[in-house]
Amino acid sequence: MSTISELQLLTVLSQEMNMRKAAERLFVTQPALSQRLQNIEKDWGTPLFIRSQRGLSLTAAGELVTKFAMETLKKEEEVKESIHAFKEEVYGTLKIAVASIVGQNWLPEVLKRFVERYPQAKISLVTGWSSDMMKSVSEDSMHIAIIRGVSDWKGIKLHLFDDPLYLVDREIAKLEDIAWTDRPFIQFKSDSNYYEEIQVWWHRNFQLPPKNTIVVDQIETCKQLSFNGIGYSILPSIALRKADDSLSRIPLYNEHNEPITRGTWLIGYEATFQLKQVQAFLEIVKEYLEEENTGKQMDWR
Repeated sequence: MSTISELQLLTVLSQEMNMRKAAERLFVTQPALSQRLQNIEKDWGTPLFIRSQRGLSLTAAGELVTKFAMETLKKEEEVKESIHAFKEEVYGTLKIAVASIVGQNWLPEVLKRFVERYPQAKISLVTGWSSDMMKSVSEDSMHIAIIRGVSDWKGIKLHLFDDPLYLVDREIAKLEDIAWTDRPFIQFKSDSNYYEEIQVWWHRNFQLPPKNTIVVDQIETCKQLSFNGIGYSILPSIALRKADDSLSRIPLYNEHNEPITRGTWLIGYEATFQLKQVQAFLEIVKEYLEEENTGKQMDWR
């Protein structure tokens, strides 16, 4: 097994565990893929996959060989990135982990500029909770992460922006209305201190909990329910970029009468910030933020 294409074939098969799906990803026919796999198994002298009507499963030898294939491809990518780091052109893969709300509402316009300006570069993107995104960087599976809220990250941390929180609804126009409304309060689960902040704010302003509550697992679901008039919710301004003017926005204030905000940070380790594709992405981020007229200096820590 000497060619990278065979490494890629084994990697895709181990990810999909399905001949049809793997063939589609590799742009080959199933018979051709099956023949290639038989030849690879012949080279190794042992079956690597067990075929069944339900799909594929790895043999003990298959687990070892596919792990070798994935590690080899990863090492090849790292070597390519190291080589291209000495050149002016931006190549390699930008591996970025992003908090879901940022990935849905802010990042697309930034990445559009990146792919248009650097067509030779690739992007590997994952989204999810901030804690998981931070973990992916600490485990070195991603170059950088964009996370929400306060973190104790010890590497490089770039403050991108703060956005205020609002109580939003299509009927409630002022806080006093909450005391008598039967409309549900739509909340979303969070792994950060976001939920705690909202709880503190609520108890400071109201003596009783909401009469009705709907709990969802994603902020995007919460947003869509609010936008469609199901109930009221508390959302950061980043989620309200495309909201129409008929949606009422009531700003939240803390005990010092200051707007309650959520911070967004870009984090990573010093070594990855030396990569050309990461540097190029940071330049576009800075450029984009300046155009948004944030009026705030980005704070390197």
